[in-house]
Amino acid sequence: MDVTQTDLPGVLRIVPRVFRDERGSFLESWHAHRYATACLPDAFVQANLVRSSAGVLRGLHYQLRHPQGKLVWAVRGSIFDVAVDIRQGSPTFGQWVGEVLSDRDHRQLYIPPGFAHGYCVLSESADCAYLCTDYYAPGDEYGLPWNDTTIAIQWPVTSPILSDKDQQWPELDGIPRERLPVWENAG
Repeated sequence: MDVTQTDLPGVLRIVPRVFRDERGSFLESWHAHRYATACLPDAFVQANLVRSSAGVLRGLHYQLRHPQGKLVWAVRGSIFDVAVDIRQGSPTFGQWVGEVLSDRDHRQLYIPPGFAHGYCVLSESADCAYLCTDYYAPGDEYGLPWNDTTIAIQWPVTSPILSDKDQQWPELDGIPRERLPVWENAG
């Protein structure tokens, strides 16, 4: 397993070892000891699997009182996965990083608590899996619009398919401070 830091501190790119032969392939999608050694959480409490069609964009979501770290990968197909630093006081506040995750290389992305997360589907359809460090709390869900002009994410889609909820979020500069996480090192 190879773990590298992205341009946003705390957001990690993980490339697991894949063993291939004439029968197919095998990989460990998560191993508590190995991931803890690489400074990833070893206590995930919820696993999610989402199937989406081409052009679907989910996000950008976050929870405030129950922040979730997420280990994300594409089980089938490919996605463009995005993390946005929305922690007040962070030196990288408002910055984003995006990675293509696919079933070809099984690359994963770890998004720590305090970041907004979203992805769009690049293939005909995709199954996306993610492990979460806290439970989904519907009353604690917030978000940003996918096309927030203050963040300017370079999505590989121009007219995504969105949920009604994801069309209603305010832009980052319009979110009240009490609805944003705080960077732990802010003084």
